[in-house]
Amino acid sequence: MKSNAKLGDYVEVHLSKIIYEGILLETPESEKGVVLLKLDSGYNIGLNKKDILEIKLIKKSQERKEDIIIKKESSKPNIAMIITGGTIAARLNPKKGGVDWLTTPEDLFKFYPELFKKVNVIKVEVPFMKASEDMDFKDWQKIAKTAQRLLNDSNIKGLIITHGTDFLGYTAAALSFFLRDLNKPVVLTYSQRSIDRASSDANLNLECSALAAISNITEVMLVGHASINDDFCYAIPATKVRKLHSSRRDAFKVVNSKPFAKIFHDKIEIISDYKVRNRNKVKLDLKFVDKVALIKIYPGQDSSILNYYLRNKYKGIILEMSGLGHAPTKRSRNNWVKKLKEIQKKGLIVCVTAQTIYGRLNPLVYSNGRELFDTGIIYLEDMLSETALIKLGWVLAKTKNREEIKKLMLTNFSHELNDRLEE
Repeated sequence: MKSNAKLGDYVEVHLSKIIYEGILLETPESEKGVVLLKLDSGYNIGLNKKDILEIKLIKKSQERKEDIIIKKESSKPNIAMIITGGTIAARLNPKKGGVDWLTTPEDLFKFYPELFKKVNVIKVEVPFMKASEDMDFKDWQKIAKTAQRLLNDSNIKGLIITHGTDFLGYTAAALSFFLRDLNKPVVLTYSQRSIDRASSDANLNLECSALAAISNITEVMLVGHASINDDFCYAIPATKVRKLHSSRRDAFKVVNSKPFAKIFHDKIEIISDYKVRNRNKVKLDLKFVDKVALIKIYPGQDSSILNYYLRNKYKGIILEMSGLGHAPTKRSRNNWVKKLKEIQKKGLIVCVTAQTIYGRLNPLVYSNGRELFDTGIIYLEDMLSETALIKLGWVLAKTKNREEIKKLMLTNFSHELNDRLEE
């Protein structure tokens, strides 16, 4: 089988009864009898060379390195970016079939030129490149330290942080507590679909993030698609956001609150109150106890699972209970009341969130809820579970006094509690 197609070229692969179209990829050493192809859908397939009749060149690769000169315009405000990984910071390498990271303004400009229409990106920091599931509190601290330095730079008007989507809510919550006396906007954004796909959400998310970064909204916020269309984004409080769909472009929704704003290509419409720009020097409050856990309650669950956290010297747990705040009690074969009293006497702090997502806890409506409430566990009103986990680790680093811990957990630091719930 002869072909003048090279790696990265767009080709037709002819079999006896079917023709595949896609980008010709590099084949690993261990699979020399296979031709790899990236289909238009984004998926890779392997085809046995023995079954291939012809590989027909359709379009040569556009892989030539371009010299890009970014002109900084004095009429545009300056912003900085922190890149941490995720789909939004990656592009397809046509030879590998995988992705390479975008880590410089030049890389970003090549794929996201719309971002540079409104702002000068004068600094790009890359503290690490990780998928969000691989991060932990040390990574959140590293992002916060980088953010503080950039926010306290008088030449920078705002900050965009690009991030993977799956556990973005945890990083967003962590930055909301770690960065104190905020002086400028901190905008977290993402993409569900890579830039090589026609349906990528990255361009609009970055375009709207740029407007948010130079706005007066001095908050830690997440900015992303408000619908499946490329019409506008929401700017959402970082402690009130959750990813509620695995693949839709509008995967992130505000929970029990309102967005700060709707952001279009060319304007911002304010929806709710926010803190404004100021001349503060951003301070760090990074101390964190990582011996905290999040446990989902289900019917018939054995309360002895809590012994694991005692044995392993955990300091606190978040129990994600039913809507109003229930777990199995005396009417169940597994009564949690006795165990909750026991572990709290031994020093474990227990807080409660709702697994219903929307709404507020109220354990006093039913008798079984009252039994649980009387054990002394802390009900966290309408706080999201991931926000509660981060906040508990942050609060436990400040005090060991149970009453002080309860007071701090129920103090509203960064929009995590909302007295008036919103649809």
